Amino acid sequence: MLLALTRPVSPAIARCELTHLARTPIDAARAREQHAAYERALAAAGCRVERIAAGDDLPDSVFIEDTAVVLDEIAIVTRPGAPSRRGEVAAVADILRQYRDVAAIEEPGTLDGGDVLVVGRRLFAGRSTRTNDSGIEQLRAAAARHGYTTEAVDVRGCLHLKSAVTVVDDDALLVNPDWIPTRVFDEFNCVAVDPAEPLAANALRVESRIVYPESFPATCDRLERYGFSVQRVDVSELQKAEGAVTCCSLVFRT
Repeated sequence: MLLALTRPVSPAIARCELTHLARTPIDAARAREQHAAYERALAAAGCRVERIAAGDDLPDSVFIEDTAVVLDEIAIVTRPGAPSRRGEVAAVADILRQYRDVAAIEEPGTLDGGDVLVVGRRLFAGRSTRTNDSGIEQLRAAAARHGYTTEAVDVRGCLHLKSAVTVVDDDALLVNPDWIPTRVFDEFNCVAVDPAEPLAANALRVESRIVYPESFPATCDRLERYGFSVQRVDVSELQKAEGAVTCCSLVFRT
């Protein structure tokens, strides 16, 4: 069974961490409506959606992806790069222990799940403002025990690695070539985002469907021309908090 762990929008979302965006007002009620529609899209794609209680004092807790990397054999709970987000991890780890053995990133390491791209038995870890070399080395060691390799990738101009590249098929990636060293991904079929939509590289593959923001229509049209089945969702309020479609869930097989 495919499980999607989610967490509702916090009442404190207006105090979210921001790195690359200017702060603009977030309509929390609309953000909750959009998040609920996002959960329905996950269910329509074949997931059983399980919600973890909201973090009322954790503004970014809806972006649950950053708290863990879930592989088939193990879950690695992270130590987020933003200190304000470290309180999010415990509740997620408690749920994950029902499904996986759990390892943890320890100080001085920092690692955000949004910086970890999993392609088969390969992990690509973004070296970013949120993820450091110690975090990447700890991830590498934990994953290597289960036969995974990990390659560090420098990220520039965006928050996370998965702001710049995500998986859309077994051997295909959606990329913004301006934000990553594309030579790292030369062996994959890479679909570039429309140049007018630099934030459009974040897509969530769920089985044969791509859950994708409707705010990037040109890139969405490009994906559909390549033959991908795209489920468009409105996440405009969550995007004001530097969120994206991968951020709002942890999707894995139970």
